[in-house]
Amino acid sequence: MAWAVLVVAGLFEVVWAFAMKQSDGFTRLWPSVVTLVAMAISFALLTWAMRVLPLGTAYAVWTGIGALGAFLLGILVLGESASPMRLLAAAMILGGLVLMKLSSSG
Repeated sequence: MAWAVLVVAGLFEVVWAFAMKQSDGFTRLWPSVVTLVAMAISFALLTWAMRVLPLGTAYAVWTGIGALGAFLLGILVLGESASPMRLLAAAMILGGLVLMKLSSSG
């Protein structure tokens, strides 16, 4: 259950990162509100998952999901570069997440 909660926390991290970009430096009301609400949910779920999972694993997976999700949204929605080097970097992050999961006892 902790892993499922951690994944949802990571997805909310993607939401707040994207909304923060859309908030234009917190100058737009609704994207700013979405950012703050999604942050609160993401942190609360991360906190819950950390009751069971090791700190390093939980935090690395949470940030990894956020990084990969934001990376994909940047490419798919915002038209950011999908250069081979960036794709390799994303693949390496994904590999690290898989290794974290495989090495965890939680």
